[in-house]
Parts: sequence; structure tokens; C-alpha cells
Amino acid sequence: MAVSLSTCYGMRAFPSFECRSDPDFSGPEIPTSDGRSRFTSKISKSHGSLGLSSLILRFPPDFVRQLSNKARRNCSNIGVAQVVAASWSNNQPPKSVATDSANGSVVEEIEVVNPLSFLSSDGSLAIHAGERLGRGIVTDAITTPVVNTSAYFFKKTSDLLDFKEKRSVSFEYGRYGNPTTVVAEEKISALEGAESTLLMASGMCASTALLLALVPAGGHLVTTTDCYRKTRIFIETILPKMGIKATVIDPADMEGLEAALEENNVSLFFTESPTNPFLRCVDIELVSKMCHSKGALVCIDGTFATPLNQKALALGADIVLHSATKFIGGHNDVLAGCISGSMELISTVRNLHHILGGALNPNAAYLILRGMKTLHLRVQHQNSTALRMAEILEAHPKVKRVYYPGLKSHPEHHIAVRQMTGFGGVVSFEVDGDLHTTAKFIDNLKIPYIAPSFGGCESIVDQPAIMSYWDLSQADRAKYGIFDNLVRFSFGVEDFEDLKTDILQALEAI
Repeated sequence: MAVSLSTCYGMRAFPSFECRSDPDFSGPEIPTSDGRSRFTSKISKSHGSLGLSSLILRFPPDFVRQLSNKARRNCSNIGVAQVVAASWSNNQPPKSVATDSANGSVVEEIEVVNPLSFLSSDGSLAIHAGERLGRGIVTDAITTPVVNTSAYFFKKTSDLLDFKEKRSVSFEYGRYGNPTTVVAEEKISALEGAESTLLMASGMCASTALLLALVPAGGHLVTTTDCYRKTRIFIETILPKMGIKATVIDPADMEGLEAALEENNVSLFFTESPTNPFLRCVDIELVSKMCHSKGALVCIDGTFATPLNQKALALGADIVLHSATKFIGGHNDVLAGCISGSMELISTVRNLHHILGGALNPNAAYLILRGMKTLHLRVQHQNSTALRMAEILEAHPKVKRVYYPGLKSHPEHHIAVRQMTGFGGVVSFEVDGDLHTTAKFIDNLKIPYIAPSFGGCESIVDQPAIMSYWDLSQADRAKYGIFDNLVRFSFGVEDFEDLKTDILQALEAI
């Protein structure tokens, strides 16, 4: 008899096949520009109606093992379920081929259009990418399950040989990958518009692995004056042991960048944008063109920007890095770091990462997934609160200076307006006073925690001179622009009026 997928999971390939409706894993059928449904087929007319027994359905390996028992029972033929699983599990639009078992000729080709193409906003992608549509872990659960295992087994030696000789795809050892982590990586890739993403145990793990993988021994990199201190320490003290030199420029010094590219064989330009803690912005499109003309790669640490406020890859960067501990996780409860970019570059870093370790725990991957479901809601609120408070602080008589790219007074405001859709949830400012006056202001705040992180639901405040640079003398701190009256305030998702009242009363107390 003729067979159809049209009543099963929204796929149209054969005339009539019945599949129980509970559960329905598919989304609604979305017409494409040519009027076809999202899942379409091209059937050889010369073969007419074919019995299922005459078909061999070819699909990516290892998907049968991932199907839950319930998912298998809900489809009358496992071959159909395999095709459905394959369509869920591929980011790139795949084509599953059916052949005639008698002569091997192709009789049916299922063209699977990217199932996320109907989602137009980052907010929707942050919720559904990698999960509802495209999830490699097949389950009835709304949330992605945590796969707590340190290793994966093979049923027989021939299966292991197929994997080793790249005839099949599978997980092998926990340090090399985990299904829960892969889902989180695919979600971040969707937001960044990247071919691949690698999640690691922390933001510093991501930074160090990337620098070690992409800058050769004896090589040269360019970075900027304003950056996270631990990144600077790694560049200044660890990389020189491998003969790697660094040129440090001001974020706005394009002449300095051009000179460094002309005088050295630069492998990588590595910077934050916005930077920490002064929120300086680099013209990503310009520096990408300059670096690429000399064969250098560009990596942008976009932690302060988030994937929602800035698309570094679309602006020309080769890699974008995030401390996922911050806005991506968003709840002050997980450590993680990630890099996104082309498959080739990320694979290069991944190979070194497999040696170094620093694998993300699957429970942490789950927390990243959980946090990202509200990323767009949190970031929108934090953008709004930070901008409004930056304007209030700039006008306050007890505040000497405010650093926030959303303000016209910021030196790179014109760049931020061009390449960012929001200016982030962190504001740095200088209180009109000394170390003790600034500490008094912080101690009078009632809402924020005094802590070294940012980007979470709870507001956080710190005095960088004490929190991050207390081991240096006042004069040495000043070399980095870290004065005793500097405050970094990360706005959470508390009510704006409550935060405003709290900050104003703390300023009045000094």
C-alpha cells in the first residue's frame, strides 16, 4: 500500500499513513515562499506508489539510539521516526533520501527547511532554538534533560570502529561533549548567527583556550588597554613564556592598530566591546576590515553587550566570546564561558580544549539553558534601567563622571549607536570623593550586593580599586585608570523606581 507522512509530524511524502497524534512534536506547518509546507518531498514519478517494504530510509547515524521508547511507540514504523529525528537534529537544512532496495535508485527525497526560519526575534530564538525544533535529545519533556554521564558506550567493537573512522557520529567521553551541553551550544549559535559554539567551564577558560589555540608560539597579538584584569594578566605573564608578544592600544587608536599590523605578523586582535570597566567600544566593522587585510583574526568579547545587543559576527568579527556566567546565565548561579564562530575556527579551539579540559558540567549547561529562556526579557529591562539611571547619575552633583555607551558624552557613543541595539545593564561612574567616601556610598546602598560579578537578576555593585586591584598600589592602579572613586554598578531586574530611590539616598548620605 502507499504510505504517507502527511498525517505524522506535518511531513508530506506519501499518500496515507497513520500515526498516533499524542504527542505531536511538530510545530504548525509554515508555508514557504513557493507555497510548499516546511517539510516537502520530491518523489520520482516513474516509480508510482511504493510499499514501505521496498524503501530503505537513509538518515544520519545514531538517531535511533536517541529516540525515547514512547517516541518509538507513537510511530507505526521506526523508519518514519528516524527521518523525523534526523530533521529535528540538524541545524543545516538536510535532505533525507529514500532508495529502492531492488536497484538502489533514489525514489524519494525529503527536503527539510530550517525549522527556525519562521522565528523573527532573538527573544523567540533564545527560548526555542536547539530545543522545541532541532533538539537532538528526543523526549516529551518541555525542558531539556540533564545527561549526567562521564562516558558513552558502544554496543560492539564494529560500532566503535565506525565512530573512530568517521562513518558514524556519537558521543564518546564527557570531556569531548554532552547532549545537554550541545543543546545550549546550538541555542547560542542561533542567537549569534554562528556555525558553531563551544561552551566551557568559565569565561577565562574560553579566553585562555582561544588565545593558546589561535596564536602560534612566537606569534603576535593586539589587545586593548581597558579589559578584564585576569585576561590582561594572562596576556602579560603567561603568553610571553611561549614567545608570544602583545601590542596594547587604546580602543579608539586605529592608527596604533594599523602600525601594529604593518610592523608585526599579527595573528589575532583580541578585545572586549564594550570593555571592562569603562565600557569603551571598538568599531568592529572597521577593525575587522583592517585585520583581515593583513591576515589577522578578530575576536570580540561581547560579555557586556550580550548576543541581543550586539552581533559581532555580522559586523565582521571571526569569533565572539562571552562569559556566560554573566547575562547569558543571568541568575548569579553558574560559571560558564563560550566562543562562537565558523566551524573551522571553533573546531581548532575545541581540539585544544579536549586536551586542556575545563569541560562544562551538564548541570551547568542546564542552568545556562534555563537562564536563556528569559534572556530577552532581562536584557530589555536592564538596558532601560541602566540608560535611565546613567542619565540621572550624569546630572547628579555628587557624581563626577559616568561611563555608559548610551550617553552622548561617552567617547564611542557614535560607534555604540551604530553597532548596538541596546547599551547593556552595567554603568560605571566616579563619585565626587575619595576611597572612603566611595565606600560609604556603597555601604549605604540597600538593594545591590557587593560582589565581583554582573549580569544577573540581582543588582551588584563593586569598587574596582578594592574588588579587583587592591593588590596594587594607588599609583599602579591609576596607570590602568582605576581611581579610588570608581564604581561599577550592574543593574538587575528590580523595579526601576526602587533602584533609583536607593541610589539617590546613598548619594545623599555622603
